[in-house]
Formats: sequence, structure tokens, C-alpha cells
Amino acid sequence: MHQAPANGDGLAHRVGLPLSAEALLVWRRALLGEGGQPADLDWLLDLAGGLAWPKLQALRLHPDRPVSLTCSLAHLEDLWRCHLAAQVPLQYLVGRCPWRDLELRVAPGVLIPRQETEHLPDLAVALRRSPAAEPRLWADLGTGSGCLALALASAFPRSLGLAVDVSADALAQAEVNLRPYSGLARVRLLRSDWWQHLSPWWGQLDLVVSNPPYIPSAAVDALDPVVRLHEPRLALDGGPDGLAALRQVVAGAPQALAPDGLLLLEHHHDQSAVVLALLNAAGLVEVCAHPDLEGVPRFASARRPAATMAPAEIPLD
Repeated sequence: MHQAPANGDGLAHRVGLPLSAEALLVWRRALLGEGGQPADLDWLLDLAGGLAWPKLQALRLHPDRPVSLTCSLAHLEDLWRCHLAAQVPLQYLVGRCPWRDLELRVAPGVLIPRQETEHLPDLAVALRRSPAAEPRLWADLGTGSGCLALALASAFPRSLGLAVDVSADALAQAEVNLRPYSGLARVRLLRSDWWQHLSPWWGQLDLVVSNPPYIPSAAVDALDPVVRLHEPRLALDGGPDGLAALRQVVAGAPQALAPDGLLLLEHHHDQSAVVLALLNAAGLVEVCAHPDLEGVPRFASARRPAATMAPAEIPLD
């Protein structure tokens, strides 16, 4: 086992044993000397050690201030060295990932939620026909960790939801994340390859969101090892041009959506024009691109044309 860096107090730090701010900063510098990015180590200190980034910054002004962590420095060192040696994502090592106002459980076999995806639920809310409108029934295709399903359940507490994924590992993780929030909405987990098993709800979905795999296969092979070696390729690889899953989702939308139903998609940073073309070719209307927080067209929306139709009974079982 690697020897722990000296913490400056001459003591091996244990859980609950305070150490000085100066000692922690010396320990941090020593660990960064082994490699890695400062922001990543600070994230680990926050999520695993319970030391939020603003408090860490304040320590530089108060070197004598005592600091207590929620785990030992030795444990943090083990996690950090595993991250450096095997390029394991810190989120998998800690088992948690902050996302929007949530803290999601994540594990190998499930895509780690990305910051840019946080904007999809906001678009779903913003594109309602009226401020009070809620979808009767929504679906999250390719739910993964369940992050989007959980956000939609919170945004639309009177709605019914379908969280869909082809991966059993993903559905198990989504269930873990949805379980504490089951009172927010009624959400059913469904194993399906995109639209495959959604026929009972065909033509009744008022809202469908999807963050499908959209990275071209060759680009997946060139991703950083921390992603390429550990996150599920099933959730990353969109085929030779990155559009295989997006084509399937768009192709089923005209029949699966309810009249005037809304489809929201996330796509690769350079796919906006071709995704908009797919939506138009499918006969959807109000086709529109939406930027991410950096102004890059990252999302697309479209609706099934409206029609006069009596609302159908939505089966839940």
C-alpha cells in the first residue's frame, strides 16, 4: 500500500479527528504531486470528504482553522490513487454524482449524468403550452441512472411517467434513484429497446425526452480513458455517424406521441442540422434547435401535428 503523505500535524488523520487547514493543504499538494487535476481532487474532497469547495478555498485565509472530514485521509488517498492508476471515474469510486439539485447514485454499467443534460428538463417545462399545463403521460427513453425521469417527476408531480431502458443495470440504478422520491409522481420502469415495448401507450405520450447514445463509433474509441474504459459503450456509441439511436427515436415519434405531443432530444454538438432535418422529414412540426449553457446547439424539439381526438385511457399495469 502507498504510504500516506504527512499531514503536517505528525498524525495519521482519522475520521472525526480535526487537523489544521495548513495540514490539509500540505496533504493536498502532496497528493497532487502524484498526478491528476486539482479540480478533480477538490471534487473528491467535497463528495467523499464532506469539505465543500468554498470552505476549501477559505482555508487558505485561515491556516490555523481546524478541519474535520467525513472520512479518513487514507481512504481519500486510496480513491485518488485508484482513479489515477486505472482511470476509474471518481463518481463510480464515490458512488454518487451531483446533478441539478439532486445527488444521484451511480455505478459501473450506467452512464454518469452530464452537466449539459441538466437543461433538458428545463426545456420540457419552458415548452409547455401554458404555465399550468402538465403532460398526462411522459416517457424518458434511455433513462440510464434515471436522472431525467426524476427531474420530470419533480417538475410534473401530477403526471404519469415511463422510464425506459434496454439495460437491466441501468433500470436497477434508476430504481435506486427513483425510490426515495416515489411520492413525486407515478413512474414505471420498463425494459425496452427504445419504442419496442411501448405499444400499449402508442399515440398517448404528451412528452418524450431522450438523451440517446450519439457519439460516432470512431470518436468513442478516441475518448479519454476515464470514459472509454469504464462507462458503458451502449450508452455512448451512436453508430458510424452517431445517429443510429436518434433515427430510431425520431422514426417512432409520429405514432408514439399524442397529437400535439412534444419530443425533446439531446444530440452531439455538431449534429443539430441533421437532427432537425430528421425531425422535419418525419412529419413533425415546430421543429426547433436549442442551445446549451455555452450557446452550442445541443437540443432539438418538435411536436406531432395537433388533431381533434378524444383522450384515450392510459394503461398503467
